[in-house]
Formats: sequence, C-alpha cells, structure tokens
Amino acid sequence: MTKADRSTAIRWYLWDGGFLAIGRSDAVVPAHAHHALQIVIGVDGPMAVSGPDGVWHAGRGIIVRHDVEHSYDGKGAFGAMLFVDPESAEGRWLNSSLPADVTLVPDQRVEGCIAELRAFALKPFESLEIGALTRHCVHSLSTGVPPSRRLDPRVTAVLSAIRTSDDLRVSLESAAARVFLSPSRFAHLFRLQVGLPFRRYLLWRKLTRAMLAIGREDSISAAAHEAGFADAAHLTRTFHQMFGIPPSVMMRGEFFEIATPFEVGASSPPLSSQPASSPSTF
Repeated sequence: MTKADRSTAIRWYLWDGGFLAIGRSDAVVPAHAHHALQIVIGVDGPMAVSGPDGVWHAGRGIIVRHDVEHSYDGKGAFGAMLFVDPESAEGRWLNSSLPADVTLVPDQRVEGCIAELRAFALKPFESLEIGALTRHCVHSLSTGVPPSRRLDPRVTAVLSAIRTSDDLRVSLESAAARVFLSPSRFAHLFRLQVGLPFRRYLLWRKLTRAMLAIGREDSISAAAHEAGFADAAHLTRTFHQMFGIPPSVMMRGEFFEIATPFEVGASSPPLSSQPASSPSTF
C-alpha cells in the first residue's frame, strides 16, 4: 500500500467481539445480518441504511439492532461504523434505547459523537483515547437509565467462558453440562436470552476472531486457520453472509488491535473443547 493509499485507507480498531472503523466509504453493501448492534455515524455527510422492509433511512446517525437484515450505503461520506456486542453492559443499554430495528438518530443526539470523531481523525494524540471515544459514542446515543436486568447467570457463565477459550470447537452438551442443565433446556434458554442458537453464536464468535486474525496475519488463509474455519472459502462465505462483503475488503485498510472498550461480564474458566475424535459442532 502506498503512502497516498494509507492516507485514505479505512482504519480498523478491532477487539474480540466488535470494532470501530473510521474512514470514507462510497460502498453499497447488500443485505446481510450479524450478531452485533451497528452504529453508523456520518462525520461530514449523511450515510444510509435500509432494513428488512427495503426502506432507506439517511442521516448522520443510524443504529441497527443486532441480527436484523439490512443494507448499507456509505454515500461517499467520511464517517465511522461501530459494532457493539449486544451482551455487553453498553450493548444492553443501547439496545433498550432503540424504538425500531433501524433507528435514525436525531441530529442533536449525534453531534457530540461527530465532534469527538472529527477531533480523533484530525489529531488522534490530542483527543479521546480510542476506548474512551468508543464508549463516549455509545453512551451519547443511549437514552434513559441502563437496564438493571441482566442475562441469566448460567448464560453469562457460558458466554464468559467462550470469550476466554482459545478453542471454539465447543459442543452444546459440554456447555449445558457446565451450568448443570440438559442440552435441550440450555439450548432453549440460550436462544431466548441471546437471540441466536448456540451453534450460530459460536460461528459469530469465530468470525470476530477471524477479523482479528486478518489484521495480524494479513492473509485470509492464515486467518481462517487461526480462527478455526475449515478453509479460506468457508471463512469467505461466512464473512459475506454476515457482513455483505468479502474479507479481502478489510485488507485494504489499516489495523489496530485494542482491548475491548465494553464491560463483558466476569471472567470464567474456559469451556472444555470437544475431544479430537468427536465430530465438529459446526
């Protein structure tokens, strides 16, 4: 990548479970769905998102609820895209603030976030630290008081263990046994609380690991291997299904791996992975 290319490249600030991407985009991304709340902020102009009904919403601030099919149009604006883990404390607060699957944020509510993003883009060493900037944007877009109701502690224990596990080849049976539930009872509880089947959630977590690996390895094949996908084709198919673009698009940008800026719950011992002889759960 040339110096000129880097000056206009999208910057990806990645953590395990989400990212903040800052740059200019004229892409139109087709319909896709992922397990993250998505915030779109247009710093110097509007961007647009359409929901399952195909109606486009254009503005300086748009929020998409997790697991909702949507399309995106950058409209050539310089801005930011932020993915928030819906199981985090900030994600639950933001989600409780949303009146619709695709929410157009009033300009006055997004002004503070725009100002801080602009300052960070121009003078990153004189503005908010990246984690603080990320939290500031989520907090400024969340209304009311943070919800007091938390996830079922059994689900929280499994989620925490997944986050700390190096191996995501985890069976439903081993996860259920960890919290002393039958597989059928745990599967029902997990889907009710998280909104996704257990295996689908694991696939999402593998994809977020792959995003980190793309930044580290600069190779889709190496990232697929590191994140536990069968091969580069499997990663590419999953990436396109959940993000609407191939992973090669990310490789045009600059990568910065950061600690998660959000509260994701207490740590928990890793889940036991399946024995090597067991069939894959994916």
